[in-house]
Amino acid sequence: MARIDLDLAHAYGPNPQQDSDYALLPLKMTFADGGAYALLGPSGCGKTTMLNIMSGLLQPSHGTVKFDGVDVTAASPQARNIAQVFQFPVIYDTMTVAENLAFPLRNRKVPEAQIKQRVGVIAEMLEMSGQLDQRAANLSADAKQKISLGRGLVRSDVSAVLFDEPLTVIDPHLKWQLRRKLKQIHHELKLTLIYVTHDQVEALTFADQVVVMTRGRAVQVGSAEALFERPQHTFVGHFIGSPGMNFLPVIAKNGQLQIAGQFLTLDKGLPAFANLPEGDLKLGVRPEYVALTAAGAPGALPVQVTQVQDIGTYVLVTARIGEQVLKARLAPDQTQPKSGEQAWFQVLGTHSCFYKNEELLA
Repeated sequence: MARIDLDLAHAYGPNPQQDSDYALLPLKMTFADGGAYALLGPSGCGKTTMLNIMSGLLQPSHGTVKFDGVDVTAASPQARNIAQVFQFPVIYDTMTVAENLAFPLRNRKVPEAQIKQRVGVIAEMLEMSGQLDQRAANLSADAKQKISLGRGLVRSDVSAVLFDEPLTVIDPHLKWQLRRKLKQIHHELKLTLIYVTHDQVEALTFADQVVVMTRGRAVQVGSAEALFERPQHTFVGHFIGSPGMNFLPVIAKNGQLQIAGQFLTLDKGLPAFANLPEGDLKLGVRPEYVALTAAGAPGALPVQVTQVQDIGTYVLVTARIGEQVLKARLAPDQTQPKSGEQAWFQVLGTHSCFYKNEELLA
């Protein structure tokens, strides 16, 4: 395994002059030896570019890539000793499952006894022990991708295993099983795993640390809890969560917040409000932390309810205050407001976040 240090930027065209010219804006990042990471963001945000730079398929236009302190910026994927699993299965249809799994080891002249033992371990982890003698051509797309995952994991000496949206072709019912398996494999084999996805559920259930990306920029690196509780950028608040974080434009002045013509007094005893600067800000609050409360309650706003949706495990209430939309996730067993009614929503509390220029205020 290896620690991977990135200090780079990348532009596909010559002489980049502005942010939009870069596929990856300048960044410094470290992936710890044995860590499980996810690169999460929408299509075109730069996550696959970053993965291909780490693997050696792409050389950065600026900066360096280091494995355990050694500069490998110009080194080939083979010289970096990495394994990469792609979005679509990369296997040999004419070979059996066992032969496919053994191929990376035979290619490196590993003794047959070790090959048999290692193939057996990986096949058992992927629940393919009963299919080892089947030809790959006769298997489903799901099974073929499991073989592809196995080929990436079979070598114990790799510096890192890189996954580029490997569950895209997997049946939705099997995705959760494979995510669980990858998590188990990481704990058992202690491999450095880096996983690209646009699916927040995949990222948050697989990785110990998630790198959230947008427009070529890594805006936050953190655990699932940190991304949910304290998004460092409004994009993270929008992107993480179902639905994402509510954002309300506010004006802070003289210990009060003005929101859509309403005034709320700040409780200076709460850390989020202690050193709040005056001026135009954004208040961020998760729908999970918006509570239905009594009229005139401290930290609450009057809203007009526009939609009430029973999701099963929770009730999603959509409301408006002025021109702003506010969503709340309420427990199904509590009294629910009705569409068209006025209600009072608690928006200030220990989970409140404040943003200036899209970035979280400390």
